[in-house]
Amino acid sequence: MPLPVCAVLDNIRSLYNVGSFFRSADAAGIERLYLCGISGAPPDGAALRATLRKTALGAEERVPFEHHWNSAAAVARLRLSGYHVSAIETGGESVDLFDWRPQFPLALIFGNEVSGVSQPLLDLCDTRVRIPMAGIKRSLNVATAAGVVFYELLRKRRQGLQSPV
Repeated sequence: MPLPVCAVLDNIRSLYNVGSFFRSADAAGIERLYLCGISGAPPDGAALRATLRKTALGAEERVPFEHHWNSAAAVARLRLSGYHVSAIETGGESVDLFDWRPQFPLALIFGNEVSGVSQPLLDLCDTRVRIPMAGIKRSLNVATAAGVVFYELLRKRRQGLQSPV
Protein backbone atom coordinates (compact mmCIF):
# COMPACT_ATOMS: atom_id res chain seq x y z
CA MET A 1 0.00 0.00 0.00
CA PRO A 2 1.58 3.31 -1.03
CA LEU A 3 2.37 5.92 1.58
CA PRO A 4 -0.06 8.83 0.95
CA VAL A 5 2.86 11.19 0.37
CA CYS A 6 4.23 12.96 -2.67
CA ALA A 7 7.47 14.89 -2.90
CA VAL A 8 7.94 18.21 -4.64
CA LEU A 9 11.53 18.78 -5.81
CA ASP A 10 11.99 22.52 -6.18
CA ASN A 11 14.92 23.29 -8.47
CA ILE A 12 17.09 20.31 -7.52
CA ARG A 13 20.10 20.85 -9.77
CA SER A 14 21.91 17.50 -9.43
CA LEU A 15 20.62 14.61 -11.50
CA TYR A 16 22.30 12.28 -9.02
CA ASN A 17 20.09 13.75 -6.30
CA VAL A 18 17.00 13.43 -8.50
CA GLY A 19 17.89 9.79 -9.20
CA SER A 20 18.33 9.17 -5.49
CA PHE A 21 14.88 10.66 -4.86
CA PHE A 22 13.41 8.12 -7.29
CA ARG A 23 15.15 5.25 -5.56
CA SER A 24 14.13 6.33 -2.04
CA ALA A 25 10.57 7.10 -3.18
CA ASP A 26 10.26 3.61 -4.63
CA ALA A 27 11.69 1.99 -1.51
CA ALA A 28 9.36 3.86 0.87
CA GLY A 29 6.26 3.63 -1.33
CA ILE A 30 5.89 7.35 -2.06
CA GLU A 31 2.95 8.05 -4.42
CA ARG A 32 4.52 10.48 -6.87
CA LEU A 33 7.38 12.90 -7.45
CA TYR A 34 6.82 16.43 -8.75
CA LEU A 35 10.01 17.55 -10.49
CA CYS A 36 9.80 21.33 -10.61
CA GLY A 37 11.78 24.14 -12.17
CA ILE A 38 15.25 23.02 -13.24
CA SER A 39 14.91 19.57 -11.61
CA GLY A 40 15.80 17.04 -14.31
CA ALA A 41 13.15 14.58 -15.49
CA PRO A 42 13.85 11.13 -16.99
CA PRO A 43 12.83 11.90 -20.59
CA ASP A 44 15.29 14.83 -20.80
CA GLY A 45 17.73 13.18 -23.22
CA ALA A 46 20.14 10.26 -23.26
CA ALA A 47 22.99 11.88 -21.32
CA LEU A 48 20.66 13.13 -18.59
CA ARG A 49 18.87 9.78 -18.34
CA ALA A 50 22.19 7.96 -17.97
CA THR A 51 23.26 10.25 -15.12
CA LEU A 52 19.92 9.94 -13.35
CA ARG A 53 19.89 6.15 -13.79
CA LYS A 54 23.24 5.81 -11.99
CA THR A 55 21.46 6.48 -8.70
CA ALA A 56 17.84 5.62 -9.54
CA LEU A 57 18.74 2.07 -10.68
CA GLY A 58 15.43 1.57 -12.49
CA ALA A 59 13.19 3.31 -9.95
CA GLU A 60 12.65 6.10 -12.49
CA GLU A 61 10.54 3.58 -14.43
CA ARG A 62 8.43 2.63 -11.39
CA VAL A 63 7.71 5.86 -9.52
CA PRO A 64 5.09 8.11 -11.11
CA PHE A 65 6.32 11.65 -11.73
CA GLU A 66 5.34 14.92 -13.33
CA HIS A 67 7.46 17.87 -14.40
CA HIS A 68 6.24 21.43 -13.74
CA TRP A 69 8.19 24.59 -14.44
CA ASN A 70 6.20 26.49 -11.80
CA SER A 71 6.66 24.94 -8.35
CA ALA A 72 4.12 27.20 -6.66
CA ALA A 73 1.41 26.27 -9.15
CA ALA A 74 2.10 22.55 -8.60
CA VAL A 75 1.93 22.98 -4.82
CA ALA A 76 -1.27 25.03 -5.08
CA ARG A 77 -2.86 22.21 -7.12
CA LEU A 78 -1.83 19.66 -4.50
CA ARG A 79 -3.36 21.80 -1.75
CA LEU A 80 -6.62 22.05 -3.73
CA SER A 81 -6.56 18.25 -4.02
CA GLY A 82 -6.55 17.96 -0.22
CA TYR A 83 -2.84 17.57 0.52
CA HIS A 84 -1.33 19.00 3.69
CA VAL A 85 1.85 20.83 2.58
CA SER A 86 5.11 20.64 4.54
CA ALA A 87 8.56 21.96 3.71
CA ILE A 88 11.67 20.15 4.85
CA GLU A 89 13.63 23.19 5.97
CA THR A 90 16.02 24.14 8.76
CA GLY A 91 14.49 27.55 9.58
CA GLY A 92 13.49 28.76 13.03
CA GLU A 93 9.76 28.14 12.59
CA SER A 94 10.23 24.44 11.92
CA VAL A 95 9.14 21.50 14.07
CA ASP A 96 11.50 18.63 14.86
CA LEU A 97 10.93 15.62 12.57
CA PHE A 98 10.64 13.28 15.56
CA ASP A 99 8.01 15.46 17.29
CA TRP A 100 5.98 16.11 14.14
CA ARG A 101 2.51 14.58 13.81
CA PRO A 102 1.95 14.63 10.04
CA GLN A 103 -1.42 14.85 8.34
CA PHE A 104 -2.04 12.62 5.34
CA PRO A 105 -2.25 12.96 2.41
CA LEU A 106 0.96 14.92 2.54
CA ALA A 107 3.01 16.91 0.03
CA LEU A 108 6.65 17.37 1.06
CA ILE A 109 8.70 20.17 -0.46
CA PHE A 110 12.46 19.72 -0.83
CA GLY A 111 14.45 22.76 -1.94
CA ASN A 112 17.53 23.55 -3.95
CA GLU A 113 20.83 22.12 -2.69
CA VAL A 114 22.28 25.58 -2.02
CA SER A 115 19.37 27.95 -1.38
CA GLY A 116 16.80 25.58 0.15
CA VAL A 117 13.05 26.00 -0.23
CA SER A 118 12.14 29.32 -1.85
CA GLN A 119 10.13 31.86 0.14
CA PRO A 120 7.09 31.70 -2.18
CA LEU A 121 6.86 27.96 -1.49
CA LEU A 122 7.43 28.40 2.25
CA ASP A 123 4.48 30.80 2.21
CA LEU A 124 2.28 27.98 0.85
CA CYS A 125 3.23 25.53 3.60
CA ASP A 126 1.13 24.37 6.53
CA THR A 127 4.23 23.15 8.37
CA ARG A 128 8.02 23.39 8.22
CA VAL A 129 9.92 20.35 9.43
CA ARG A 130 13.60 20.07 10.34
CA ILE A 131 15.75 16.98 10.77
CA PRO A 132 17.58 17.12 14.12
CA MET A 133 21.31 17.57 13.67
CA ALA A 134 23.82 16.49 16.34
CA GLY A 135 27.03 17.52 14.54
CA ILE A 136 28.42 20.86 13.48
CA LYS A 137 26.74 20.76 10.06
CA ARG A 138 23.19 22.14 10.06
CA SER A 139 21.82 20.17 7.11
CA LEU A 140 22.08 16.97 5.09
CA ASN A 141 22.35 16.41 1.36
CA VAL A 142 18.82 16.93 0.01
CA ALA A 143 18.47 13.35 -1.27
CA THR A 144 19.74 11.95 2.03
CA ALA A 145 17.27 14.16 3.88
CA ALA A 146 14.47 12.76 1.71
CA GLY A 147 15.34 9.19 2.67
CA VAL A 148 15.38 10.10 6.37
CA VAL A 149 12.01 11.86 6.14
CA PHE A 150 10.36 9.19 3.98
CA TYR A 151 11.27 6.43 6.41
CA GLU A 152 10.25 8.43 9.47
CA LEU A 153 6.85 8.98 7.82
CA LEU A 154 6.60 5.28 7.00
CA ARG A 155 7.36 4.46 10.65
CA LYS A 156 4.83 6.99 11.95
CA ARG A 157 2.13 5.76 9.56
CA ARG A 158 2.67 2.14 10.63
CA GLN A 159 2.54 3.08 14.33
CA GLY A 160 -0.42 5.44 13.95
CA LEU A 161 1.68 8.44 15.01
CA GLN A 162 -0.10 10.97 12.85
CA SER A 163 -2.32 13.94 13.45
CA PRO A 164 -6.01 13.10 13.77
CA VAL A 165 -7.85 14.75 10.88
